[in-house]
Amino acid sequence: MFTRDPLFWRAGAVSSVAVMVLVLSFLTVDSLTAMSPGGSHVPPYTVINRAIGYSYDAGRDEWAPTIGGTELLFGKEYSPEEAAATMRLGKLVIQSRACMDCHTVFGNGAYYAPDLTKAWLDPAWRNLWIPMTQTHTKQDAMVAFLMHPDRYANWTRRMPNLNLTEDEARATVAYLKWAAAVDTNGFPNAFGHAAGAP
Repeated sequence: MFTRDPLFWRAGAVSSVAVMVLVLSFLTVDSLTAMSPGGSHVPPYTVINRAIGYSYDAGRDEWAPTIGGTELLFGKEYSPEEAAATMRLGKLVIQSRACMDCHTVFGNGAYYAPDLTKAWLDPAWRNLWIPMTQTHTKQDAMVAFLMHPDRYANWTRRMPNLNLTEDEARATVAYLKWAAAVDTNGFPNAFGHAAGAP
């Protein structure tokens, strides 16, 4: 009988592995395409030039980011090259200051401090932090807080002063605006409800 022949089982194993390698290769390329800036779930870095919102998508039964018209960050329109350089600096700040030792970004990090994945969309910046920092815009309030968190009362868990320069704080804010535009398939769960998004 052919099922007793070791070559039959070897050929079956080799063909199964070959098929799985092809399937995994396709899935890897598809996932990397979707996850790269400009992909289906991740907007290009220049999205920081646009208004970012958050709304409930009934078809998907989850909250999703919305990209609106022009809304310049710090009154400047970033070119693709400038936006990419700003994102590099923002990521470097988050990595070098070990922000994820306390915060969560895209599901990675700690849960000691607020999740930063959709921080740009948090209405507290508009309702609480603009008056507290005596600034006029959300982005300016975020910069003021990031540069001097020790000056502002914020819950019982205080954020340490990370000695950010203004450029570093602005790049971090730009990164947080971009991150809010990433379609995270409804993560963090129920953020839209908690944030009072329309």
